[in-house]
Amino acid sequence: MTSTLVFLEHHGDEILKGPLGVLSKSASLGDGEVNAVVTGSGVRALAGQAGAFGAARVYVADDAALEAPLSQPRVDVLARLVRDKGIETVLFANSVLAADVAAGLAARLEAGLNWDLTDIARENGKLVGKRPALQDSVYVDVGWKSEPRLALFRSGSFDPVASDGGSAQVEDVAVSLEDFSTAARMVERAHEESEGPSIEDADVVVAGGRGLGGPENFTLVEELAKALGGAVGATRAVVDAGWYPYSTQVGQTGKTVSPKLYIACGISGAIQHKVGMQASGVVVAINKDPNAPIFEFADLGVVGDVHQVVPKLTELVKQRKGG
Repeated sequence: MTSTLVFLEHHGDEILKGPLGVLSKSASLGDGEVNAVVTGSGVRALAGQAGAFGAARVYVADDAALEAPLSQPRVDVLARLVRDKGIETVLFANSVLAADVAAGLAARLEAGLNWDLTDIARENGKLVGKRPALQDSVYVDVGWKSEPRLALFRSGSFDPVASDGGSAQVEDVAVSLEDFSTAARMVERAHEESEGPSIEDADVVVAGGRGLGGPENFTLVEELAKALGGAVGATRAVVDAGWYPYSTQVGQTGKTVSPKLYIACGISGAIQHKVGMQASGVVVAINKDPNAPIFEFADLGVVGDVHQVVPKLTELVKQRKGG
């Protein structure tokens, strides 16, 4: 029987959506026992959340030494678990911390790490990862030559799917850190001030591209998103130009989103961007170029100037909502 371990990253008193999605996807494969691990200080209460998403057992590393979100202490915990429990596969949902932990664990165990995966499957008795290649224009199958197998999934690849009445056994694990893992300390933590849902969780995403003309015009997108109760997204070109934060990037090297409504403002619709939002329920595109590629896969296309269309749309939404 194969054994899989999913790294559950958390924020505050909640496990993040991305790791829960990876957990439920792994459980759906029916591929042996799927376990999870929670690390931190005062985190034991989080273990109960994992059972509903397919974990048979949740290992809890609860120690003051793990309070700061540093990677190397967590590598120590996972490396010991993999060795002691005979774990064959370790899965991560991409984040700054998870990517550091995955890379560190791969180096520590001399294990193979496949990253930027968007799916995983069991084919002909082998575990196969799916990842985009050639600037997201094709998908390729990737595998592992040895165990343990490590995989890092692109943000937003899976939605968490809760099972009815699922519960997990909780097992505390001792925390023993290497000397070099305690050499770094966190001196300050800063959180970006933001309103509304994240782009991964939002039912509505309003995204802006280079067609907005400049960073100052992102207020148009922000106001429409606020009126709709949604989140703001951006293209890679916009992020690379410094117009908007990287955390909002949709598409290649960014995040994959699947809102009920996706409104693209001034976005041409290159394949790199399409891959990150093509799972959206309804796609609305606003672009003054009638030949923009995004119109090929939009459910509703508006050929017009975003500087004129978006403010009017925002006004209509506010009127419809009574303010």
